[in-house]
Amino acid sequence: MFQPPVIALMTDFGLQDTFVGVMKGVIASICREARVIDLTHAVIAQKVREGAFLLDRSFGYFPEETVFACIVDPGVGTSRRAIAVQAGPYRFVSPDNGLLTPIFDRYPDALCHALTEARFHLPNRSTTFHGRDIFSPAAAHMAAGVPIMEFGPEVELSSCTRITMFRNEPLENSAGWKGEVVSIDHFGNIITSFDASMTAGDPSWHLSAGTSGPLPIVRTYGEVAPGMPLAYAGSSGMIEIAIRNGNAREKLGITEGDWVWMKRG
Repeated sequence: MFQPPVIALMTDFGLQDTFVGVMKGVIASICREARVIDLTHAVIAQKVREGAFLLDRSFGYFPEETVFACIVDPGVGTSRRAIAVQAGPYRFVSPDNGLLTPIFDRYPDALCHALTEARFHLPNRSTTFHGRDIFSPAAAHMAAGVPIMEFGPEVELSSCTRITMFRNEPLENSAGWKGEVVSIDHFGNIITSFDASMTAGDPSWHLSAGTSGPLPIVRTYGEVAPGMPLAYAGSSGMIEIAIRNGNAREKLGITEGDWVWMKRG
């Protein structure tokens, strides 16, 4: 049974403008049989690290050979490279600005090539919309079967840009950790830099952030009363903070990059 190639799009473009639609049009013009899935277009504008985090927590749910076109690109039009990466069974096209840091960490033997071959670009390339002119065509050609080495010269993975994903600092006397807010979802739930495995299921751990007092880590929203804050292991695998039936961002005055604390006792 024929299975159409899959292309997943992740951008900070939003859906108000025509950017995403135009990218899909370019893909359809090159590889009409491709199935295009929107991972998200709601990455906070220019927030490369948030895009890297969301990609890291999502790509493994896609079928093998999926091509991910990842565009969070504050350096568009500058000397930053555009790259294609074959990482295990997955493929990626992206600016070389740290967006693929988690992919490099998970696949240290990944193959990387620069996207320099003009025949896989749109003609009359712009300086501000490489999502349309470079990354969408590359993703479509890749999905259509073009080998990664045809897109341009090989790039040493060690030369690719990497960013610091999380800032977790141990507290004195091993009392816990100081971390940060990595992302905030549509519901206002706060995703922290603390991996759920850090608590090892110990119920004595609690979190503090913004205007909240210490929050015990519970299993799910229903364990607290409506309108009350809670901490829990979220579907991302990270410890999150929420308000049951409410918005933690608004009620607790928390935003991306804010510090959070996780302590035992």
